[in-house]
Amino acid sequence: MTHANLDHLTRWESDWADLRVVVAGLGLSGFSAADTLIELGAKVVVIDGADTEVNRSRADTLKIVGAADVFLGAGHTDELPMIDGQAPQLLIASPGWNPRQPMLAAAAEAGIEIWGDVELAWRVREKEGRKLAEWVVITGTNGKTTTVGMTESILKAAGLRAIAAGNVGTPILDAIRDPEGFDVIAVELSSFQLHFTHSISPLASVVLNIAEDHVDWHGGFGNYKADKAKIYERTRIAAIYNADEPVVEAMVENADVIEGCRAIGFTTGVPSLSMVGVVEDLLVDRAFIEDRRNSAAELIALDQIGEVVPRHTAANAAAAAALARACGVEPAAVAAGLAGFDPGDHRIQAVARRDDVLWINDSKATNPHAAGASLGAFSSVVWIAGGLSKGVEYDELVSAHAKRLKAVVVIGTDTATLLQALERHAPQVPVIMAQVRETGVQGGAGSAGSAAGWAVMSQAVKAAAGIAKAGDTVLMAPAAASMDQFSSYAQRGNAFIDAVRALMGDDPR
Repeated sequence: MTHANLDHLTRWESDWADLRVVVAGLGLSGFSAADTLIELGAKVVVIDGADTEVNRSRADTLKIVGAADVFLGAGHTDELPMIDGQAPQLLIASPGWNPRQPMLAAAAEAGIEIWGDVELAWRVREKEGRKLAEWVVITGTNGKTTTVGMTESILKAAGLRAIAAGNVGTPILDAIRDPEGFDVIAVELSSFQLHFTHSISPLASVVLNIAEDHVDWHGGFGNYKADKAKIYERTRIAAIYNADEPVVEAMVENADVIEGCRAIGFTTGVPSLSMVGVVEDLLVDRAFIEDRRNSAAELIALDQIGEVVPRHTAANAAAAAALARACGVEPAAVAAGLAGFDPGDHRIQAVARRDDVLWINDSKATNPHAAGASLGAFSSVVWIAGGLSKGVEYDELVSAHAKRLKAVVVIGTDTATLLQALERHAPQVPVIMAQVRETGVQGGAGSAGSAAGWAVMSQAVKAAAGIAKAGDTVLMAPAAASMDQFSSYAQRGNAFIDAVRALMGDDPR
């Protein structure tokens, strides 16, 4: 597939008028893409397989702001629609749409360009009278949201107008269209989004880590890694890599970056030349200082970042610091930004401590790699785990942490691979199955959201409480997605918080 026929579309003022575009998906990114394209004067058709109240409302909004045809329902997603009797020239794929989906596959077969909203945002970022923002881009299997938030906090502490966007919170096109503009945009990119990007050239880029995830979407781990590695292409100033992961380092070595771009490592150990790392519980910089061969610049003491700073949090802080330093931010602003950063809920969140038992909510740990990082932070763990496995294996995770497991409480409906791994690698560890197994749970992310979801977690918390003793940690790090019993990882985390509080006599219901 070639992209030559749309190469002229490189700024807001390019000739977008009457371009025939299909937008696949009407979620936040799809809506922002359609809204942008309508404003640019393109002829837009939007397709979404879900005929929901939210999508109907978004469709009505698009029809009000400009000419757009919106088709909702499963019957519209299999065939590529015609626009004014002609084939579309461009398809904008929302991140969740698999490239093997029939409509996307048909577009690829026909030689129609397929972009994501991130590619579109890069193409329209230049506009007369609007500040042109630099991009620093972040991906990895785990830690993306924390790192992009840390980066935003540091940039703001330096006095820059900055925002975190992309796969977190603000859609990238909404950030791009801000009338005032930004100095720097910290862009979180999922592997789905990277699959549909082709021309972005960021100031700095980073892959935090790589582990098996989303293999069903990508059609294999090799394809997943290849899409993650795309983030380094055309990087201009700093290609930042996890020096503790050879697979990530190899991505930088093989990347086609802009001449003059530096490879900058980050580590939770003592940093070598051109790295950011940790020396005696201090985060230090040996990459962005003049005398980096003989000295290091102190950035921040780890205990100023948070009460609990496990290894992966320190790694995220090192990566964020490297991104900010690539933008010219001074060490004092790095310290202020990291010290002031609020990681939010569901990421190694201390919920309670009673009778010297610590209760931790890490519902954001939706895969084995993330759960392993959490497990590694504690010595004696009653582990609440399970959910929708997404085709991954658990043998390596269980084998690595079997000695720290006091017991495992299993939730979820897709538990076979987890149970098999526990039987193989931790046969001495008691396993307790939560008894409530309802599926199809719906509800908002701001509360437990459903009686069934709350009951699942209530059973798990009560079982954990019956085992945990002084010095133990009850860790809810499921190593799986949540959609079998909850609507989101946030709902799952809130159910855990509610169940713990209820157990301790503060019933939120």
